[in-house]
Amino acid sequence: MRIRPLTVDGLTALAPTTVACLLGAEAARQGWPPLDAFAWTLVALTNLPLALRGLAPLTVFVVVHLSWTVYVTLGYWPVVNSPAAMVALYTVAATRSNRVTAVCAALMGGVWIYAGAISHSDSMASVVGQAIGYPLVLWRFGYVARRTAELTVRLRAEQAERARREVAEERVRIARELHDVVAHHMAVINVQAGLARFVFDSDGRTAREALSTIADAGGEALAELRRMLGLLRADGVDGTDGAGEHGAATEPTPGLDRLEEMVERVRAGGVPVDLRVHGEPRPLSPGVQLCVYRVVQEALTNVLKHAPGAAAAVELVYRAGEMTVSVTDDGHLEERGRGMDPDRMPAPGGHGLIGVRERAKLYGGTIVVGPRREGGFGVHLTLPTSEQAARRGDTVTG
Repeated sequence: MRIRPLTVDGLTALAPTTVACLLGAEAARQGWPPLDAFAWTLVALTNLPLALRGLAPLTVFVVVHLSWTVYVTLGYWPVVNSPAAMVALYTVAATRSNRVTAVCAALMGGVWIYAGAISHSDSMASVVGQAIGYPLVLWRFGYVARRTAELTVRLRAEQAERARREVAEERVRIARELHDVVAHHMAVINVQAGLARFVFDSDGRTAREALSTIADAGGEALAELRRMLGLLRADGVDGTDGAGEHGAATEPTPGLDRLEEMVERVRAGGVPVDLRVHGEPRPLSPGVQLCVYRVVQEALTNVLKHAPGAAAAVELVYRAGEMTVSVTDDGHLEERGRGMDPDRMPAPGGHGLIGVRERAKLYGGTIVVGPRREGGFGVHLTLPTSEQAARRGDTVTG
């Protein structure tokens, strides 16, 4: 249970008040006039305002020292209320600027010296030393407390800002992943739905194959979305501990072993795709495999959406310490030799282009995206396949 600051200040005020009561009872035995009703009233006016020190430090400081000065002027033992004056000065030092604290410290020192002078103390040198030393020590303690509080506030603000950035980055990552998952399958579904509608009355077999492809693409999209939800639940907050819907295990992260399946789906969408692999395939980390899969998926999705009738080629080349991935197409058949479709130019704000760039950057790769001289469009990705090579940098061009 969190204690309110006003309650803390009230409890803090009890300490100097208790000390003042004990010292006041001893005043007569110390050779000072015993405290009468008016003197006890001044003791209360000097100590009890400390309960409000957090709300109005300067006001409390002034009230405390005015009451203390009146108390001293009437000839009572000055030491009785000195703890309250110290607490008041410390509070100012812990909450106000050095300039304000300096004025208050000088005021407290002045009252201290005044008390020594009016009581005709035999050790004024000691009184002056105390009048200088105590305020300086309290000023220092208060300053340290104030700096600590300021640093704590700043640290919390930085932590909150860092948390906001991490949330924003996570949202971007999820948005990119959702784009990669949904855009590809929706492109296939859109093409196949158009085909099924076109041949529904004239070619039932083709229509059924198109509908089957739609069902497969929709099922795979749902499976990948469930996998993403499973990853988001991987911390076990919902009690599934990474399990999918209805307790089912999540689908594995797409990798190179599913490239052929994706290519077949694109072929079913009406785009001839040639998949070629050169070099000796070797095990790659799941992250690198997912990066390759998503880049190829995004490139083929763009072919489906922007270059119907074009032929595409996917080429994977394994080299020492790296692998390259190229996805190219020959553009619209009717546009061969006459330039690039403006709709297919890489837009700086496009989610797909941002996604492939960020994926390449994440794994220390390079990516070139743009039109080809011989016509069509190309995506060329190079990824380091060793930890040492991955540290070379994260250059991205396009």
